Amino acid sequence: MLPLACMDTWVYEYMVFVSTSLFLLLPFLGITASYGRVLFTVFHMRSKEGKKKAFTTCSTHLTVVTFYYAPFVYTYLRPRSLRSPTEDKILAVFYTILTPMLNPIIYSLRNKEVLGAMTRVFGSCYSTKH
Repeated sequence: MLPLACMDTWVYEYMVFVSTSLFLLLPFLGITASYGRVLFTVFHMRSKEGKKKAFTTCSTHLTVVTFYYAPFVYTYLRPRSLRSPTEDKILAVFYTILTPMLNPIIYSLRNKEVLGAMTRVFGSCYSTKH
């Protein structure tokens, strides 16, 4: 057991890097590239209303995808020597609690009624302070 505990972990860390690149970074780059093509197409649309709706949808989706992928990529692509247990815990909270909690909020901001209600609430808070 002692030789196993004391052996070099280079191969393990290399495999984590390779698997992270294959299973997290490549899909994220693929999603980003496909949205780049969508945004390029939307940019050339003639309808301003259609452009606005498409940009709103794409930005919402990209925000959620970024919130989902960023902590994983940051965690697993960093060398083990640069990681701290506290930072790993914070990132774990981010992608297990914060991201799922923000998901409905991000998507509901596309709803005009929700956006109007938030504007009224935050607008009244702002106007009472000044």
